Amino acid sequence: MILRQFLHSDPVAASYLFGCGGKASGAVVDPVGDIAAYLRAAEASGLRILYVIDTHLHADHVSSGRALAAAAGAEYVLHADAPAAFPFRPVRDGDELALGNVMVKVLHTPGHTPEHVCLLVTDRTRAAEPWFVLTGHTLMVGDLGRTELASSAEDGARALFRSIQALKALPEYLEVLPGAYAGSVCGRRLSGKPSSSIGFELRHNTAFGIADEAAFVRAMTADIPPPPPGAAQNRAINAGLAGHA
Repeated sequence: MILRQFLHSDPVAASYLFGCGGKASGAVVDPVGDIAAYLRAAEASGLRILYVIDTHLHADHVSSGRALAAAAGAEYVLHADAPAAFPFRPVRDGDELALGNVMVKVLHTPGHTPEHVCLLVTDRTRAAEPWFVLTGHTLMVGDLGRTELASSAEDGARALFRSIQALKALPEYLEVLPGAYAGSVCGRRLSGKPSSSIGFELRHNTAFGIADEAAFVRAMTADIPPPPPGAAQNRAINAGLAGHA
Protein backbone atom coordinates (compact mmCIF):
# COMPACT_ATOMS: atom_id res chain seq x y z
CA MET A 1 0.00 0.00 0.00
CA ILE A 2 1.19 3.46 -0.91
CA LEU A 3 -0.62 6.43 0.63
CA ARG A 4 0.22 10.11 0.32
CA GLN A 5 -1.83 12.88 1.91
CA PHE A 6 -1.72 16.38 0.41
CA LEU A 7 -2.73 19.22 2.74
CA HIS A 8 -3.75 22.46 1.05
CA SER A 9 -4.16 25.90 2.60
CA ASP A 10 -6.00 27.85 -0.12
CA PRO A 11 -8.58 26.40 0.02
CA VAL A 12 -8.10 24.40 3.20
CA ALA A 13 -8.54 20.85 1.92
CA ALA A 14 -6.95 17.42 1.86
CA SER A 15 -6.42 15.17 -1.14
CA TYR A 16 -4.88 11.74 -1.53
CA LEU A 17 -2.79 9.52 -3.76
CA PHE A 18 -2.91 5.84 -2.88
CA GLY A 19 -2.66 2.44 -4.45
CA CYS A 20 -0.81 -0.81 -4.90
CA GLY A 21 2.93 -0.44 -5.37
CA GLY A 22 3.38 -4.06 -6.46
CA LYS A 23 0.91 -3.67 -9.32
CA ALA A 24 1.75 0.01 -9.99
CA SER A 25 -1.94 0.91 -9.75
CA GLY A 26 -3.10 4.11 -8.10
CA ALA A 27 -5.90 6.61 -7.61
CA VAL A 28 -6.12 10.27 -6.66
CA VAL A 29 -9.01 11.56 -4.57
CA ASP A 30 -10.23 15.17 -4.42
CA PRO A 31 -7.28 16.84 -6.20
CA VAL A 32 -6.85 20.57 -5.65
CA GLY A 33 -4.77 23.06 -7.60
CA ASP A 34 -1.73 22.24 -9.74
CA ILE A 35 -1.95 18.71 -11.14
CA ALA A 36 1.83 18.50 -11.48
CA ALA A 37 2.19 17.66 -7.79
CA TYR A 38 0.09 14.52 -8.19
CA LEU A 39 1.82 13.44 -11.38
CA ARG A 40 5.23 13.86 -9.73
CA ALA A 41 4.16 11.98 -6.61
CA ALA A 42 2.71 9.13 -8.67
CA GLU A 43 5.89 8.86 -10.73
CA ALA A 44 8.07 8.92 -7.62
CA SER A 45 5.92 6.21 -6.03
CA GLY A 46 5.89 4.03 -9.13
CA LEU A 47 2.14 4.33 -9.53
CA ARG A 48 0.09 4.68 -12.69
CA ILE A 49 -3.01 6.73 -11.93
CA LEU A 50 -5.99 4.65 -13.05
CA TYR A 51 -8.76 6.65 -11.38
CA VAL A 52 -9.27 10.24 -10.33
CA ILE A 53 -12.19 10.41 -7.91
CA ASP A 54 -14.03 13.45 -6.60
CA THR A 55 -16.03 12.55 -3.52
CA HIS A 56 -18.57 15.19 -4.59
CA LEU A 57 -19.01 18.31 -6.70
CA HIS A 58 -17.14 20.78 -4.53
CA ALA A 59 -18.49 24.21 -3.63
CA ASP A 60 -15.39 25.72 -1.99
CA HIS A 61 -13.03 25.38 -4.97
CA VAL A 62 -12.79 24.39 -8.61
CA SER A 63 -11.66 20.77 -8.81
CA SER A 64 -8.63 19.79 -10.85
CA GLY A 65 -9.98 16.24 -11.14
CA ARG A 66 -10.90 16.26 -14.80
CA ALA A 67 -7.65 17.94 -15.82
CA LEU A 68 -5.63 15.40 -13.84
CA ALA A 69 -7.56 12.47 -15.29
CA ALA A 70 -6.95 13.74 -18.82
CA ALA A 71 -3.24 14.26 -18.19
CA ALA A 72 -2.79 10.85 -16.57
CA GLY A 73 -4.98 8.91 -18.99
CA ALA A 74 -7.18 7.94 -16.04
CA GLU A 75 -10.92 7.54 -15.62
CA TYR A 76 -12.69 10.40 -13.85
CA VAL A 77 -15.09 9.04 -11.25
CA LEU A 78 -18.19 10.54 -9.62
CA HIS A 79 -21.32 9.10 -8.09
CA ALA A 80 -23.87 8.23 -10.76
CA ASP A 81 -26.29 10.87 -9.45
CA ALA A 82 -23.83 13.74 -9.97
CA PRO A 83 -25.54 16.31 -12.24
CA ALA A 84 -22.53 16.57 -14.54
CA ALA A 85 -22.66 17.69 -18.17
CA PHE A 86 -19.62 15.65 -19.26
CA PRO A 87 -18.80 11.94 -19.49
CA PHE A 88 -17.46 10.27 -16.35
CA ARG A 89 -17.30 6.81 -14.82
CA PRO A 90 -20.43 6.54 -12.68
CA VAL A 91 -20.32 4.59 -9.43
CA ARG A 92 -23.03 3.62 -6.98
CA ASP A 93 -23.18 2.37 -3.41
CA GLY A 94 -21.35 -0.95 -3.10
CA ASP A 95 -19.40 -0.66 -6.34
CA GLU A 96 -15.72 -1.60 -6.22
CA LEU A 97 -12.68 -0.22 -8.00
CA ALA A 98 -9.62 -2.48 -8.22
CA LEU A 99 -6.09 -1.10 -7.85
CA GLY A 100 -3.99 -4.25 -8.00
CA ASN A 101 -4.04 -5.70 -4.49
CA VAL A 102 -5.89 -2.66 -3.17
CA MET A 103 -9.68 -2.60 -3.33
CA VAL A 104 -11.85 0.52 -3.09
CA LYS A 105 -15.50 0.09 -2.09
CA VAL A 106 -17.87 2.99 -2.75
CA LEU A 107 -20.21 4.12 0.02
CA HIS A 108 -22.90 6.57 -1.11
CA THR A 109 -23.13 9.11 1.72
CA PRO A 110 -25.49 11.95 0.72
CA GLY A 111 -25.96 14.87 3.06
CA HIS A 112 -23.17 17.35 2.49
CA THR A 113 -24.25 17.03 -1.14
CA PRO A 114 -26.65 14.51 -2.71
CA GLU A 115 -23.93 12.81 -4.78
CA HIS A 116 -21.31 12.51 -2.01
CA VAL A 117 -19.38 9.24 -1.65
CA CYS A 118 -16.93 7.85 0.87
CA LEU A 119 -14.30 5.30 -0.13
CA LEU A 120 -13.55 2.23 1.97
CA VAL A 121 -10.04 0.97 1.19
CA THR A 122 -8.63 -2.53 1.75
CA ASP A 123 -5.06 -3.73 1.19
CA ARG A 124 -5.54 -7.42 0.51
CA THR A 125 -1.83 -8.15 1.04
CA ARG A 126 -2.33 -7.12 4.68
CA ALA A 127 -5.85 -8.28 5.50
CA ALA A 128 -9.31 -8.93 4.15
CA GLU A 129 -10.55 -6.15 6.44
CA PRO A 130 -10.59 -2.48 5.36
CA TRP A 131 -7.70 -0.33 6.54
CA PHE A 132 -9.03 3.20 6.13
CA VAL A 133 -11.95 5.21 4.82
CA LEU A 134 -11.68 8.41 2.79
CA THR A 135 -14.62 10.44 4.04
CA GLY A 136 -14.50 13.64 1.96
CA HIS A 137 -16.74 16.24 3.59
CA THR A 138 -19.10 13.74 5.25
CA LEU A 139 -17.13 12.85 8.41
CA MET A 140 -14.26 15.14 9.31
CA VAL A 141 -12.17 15.28 12.45
CA GLY A 142 -14.35 16.98 15.06
CA ASP A 143 -17.48 17.60 12.98
CA LEU A 144 -19.60 16.64 9.99
CA GLY A 145 -19.98 18.51 6.70
CA ARG A 146 -22.48 21.35 6.37
CA THR A 147 -25.70 20.34 4.66
CA GLU A 148 -27.14 23.36 2.81
CA LEU A 149 -24.79 23.80 -0.16
CA ALA A 150 -26.76 21.60 -2.59
CA SER A 151 -30.15 21.16 -0.89
CA SER A 152 -32.10 22.70 1.95
CA ALA A 153 -30.22 22.49 5.24
CA GLU A 154 -32.91 20.27 6.76
CA ASP A 155 -33.16 17.87 3.80
CA GLY A 156 -29.38 17.61 3.74
CA ALA A 157 -29.25 16.96 7.48
CA ARG A 158 -31.82 14.18 7.24
CA ALA A 159 -29.85 12.56 4.42
CA LEU A 160 -26.61 12.95 6.36
CA PHE A 161 -28.16 11.33 9.44
CA ARG A 162 -28.94 8.24 7.36
CA SER A 163 -25.49 8.27 5.77
CA ILE A 164 -23.53 8.36 9.01
CA GLN A 165 -25.26 5.21 10.24
CA ALA A 166 -23.17 3.28 7.69
CA LEU A 167 -20.00 4.98 8.95
CA LYS A 168 -20.89 4.29 12.58
CA ALA A 169 -21.20 0.60 11.72
CA LEU A 170 -17.60 0.43 10.48
CA PRO A 171 -14.90 -1.05 12.76
CA GLU A 172 -13.74 1.42 15.41
CA TYR A 173 -10.07 0.86 14.54
CA LEU A 174 -10.64 2.10 10.98
CA GLU A 175 -8.62 5.18 10.05
CA VAL A 176 -10.61 8.23 8.96
CA LEU A 177 -8.95 10.34 6.25
CA PRO A 178 -11.16 13.39 5.57
CA GLY A 179 -11.26 15.91 2.76
CA ALA A 180 -10.84 18.95 5.02
CA TYR A 181 -9.52 20.07 8.40
CA ALA A 182 -9.53 23.19 10.58
CA GLY A 183 -9.92 26.36 8.53
CA SER A 184 -12.21 24.81 5.94
CA VAL A 185 -15.56 26.51 5.38
CA CYS A 186 -17.22 23.09 4.96
CA GLY A 187 -17.41 22.35 8.70
CA ARG A 188 -17.82 24.25 11.97
CA ARG A 189 -15.73 22.63 14.70
CA LEU A 190 -12.99 20.97 12.70
CA SER A 191 -9.74 19.85 14.26
CA GLY A 192 -6.35 20.84 12.92
CA LYS A 193 -5.42 17.14 12.98
CA PRO A 194 -6.15 15.82 9.49
CA SER A 195 -6.82 12.18 10.41
CA SER A 196 -8.59 10.18 13.09
CA SER A 197 -10.41 6.88 13.60
CA ILE A 198 -14.04 5.83 13.64
CA GLY A 199 -13.79 4.99 17.33
CA PHE A 200 -12.28 8.31 18.39
CA GLU A 201 -14.87 10.27 16.41
CA LEU A 202 -17.70 8.20 17.93
CA ARG A 203 -16.44 9.20 21.36
CA HIS A 204 -15.43 12.82 20.79
CA ASN A 205 -17.20 14.19 17.71
CA THR A 206 -20.43 15.69 19.07
CA ALA A 207 -22.39 15.71 15.82
CA PHE A 208 -21.29 12.20 14.84
CA GLY A 209 -22.42 10.86 18.21
CA ILE A 210 -26.01 12.17 18.12
CA ALA A 211 -28.33 9.15 17.98
CA ASP A 212 -31.71 10.87 17.64
CA GLU A 213 -32.62 12.13 14.15
CA ALA A 214 -34.60 15.16 15.31
CA ALA A 215 -31.81 16.25 17.63
CA PHE A 216 -29.32 15.70 14.84
CA VAL A 217 -31.27 17.87 12.41
CA ARG A 218 -31.55 20.64 15.01
CA ALA A 219 -27.80 20.53 15.64
CA MET A 220 -26.86 20.53 11.96
CA THR A 221 -29.19 23.39 11.04
CA ALA A 222 -28.08 25.68 13.88
CA ASP A 223 -25.30 28.25 13.58
CA ILE A 224 -24.67 27.59 9.89
CA PRO A 225 -21.69 29.71 8.79
CA PRO A 226 -21.80 31.90 5.67
CA PRO A 227 -21.45 29.92 2.44
CA PRO A 228 -18.08 29.75 0.71
CA PRO A 229 -17.55 32.63 -1.75
CA GLY A 230 -18.85 31.61 -5.16
CA ALA A 231 -20.24 28.30 -3.86
CA ALA A 232 -22.98 27.91 -6.46
CA GLN A 233 -20.66 28.98 -9.27
CA ASN A 234 -17.96 26.53 -8.17
CA ARG A 235 -20.43 23.65 -8.15
CA ALA A 236 -21.67 24.67 -11.59
CA ILE A 237 -18.10 24.77 -12.95
CA ASN A 238 -17.30 21.41 -11.37
CA ALA A 239 -20.42 19.97 -12.99
CA GLY A 240 -19.45 21.35 -16.40
CA LEU A 241 -22.47 23.64 -16.39
CA ALA A 242 -20.46 26.88 -16.36
CA GLY A 243 -17.08 28.04 -17.58
CA HIS A 244 -14.09 28.78 -15.36
CA ALA A 245 -13.51 32.53 -15.17
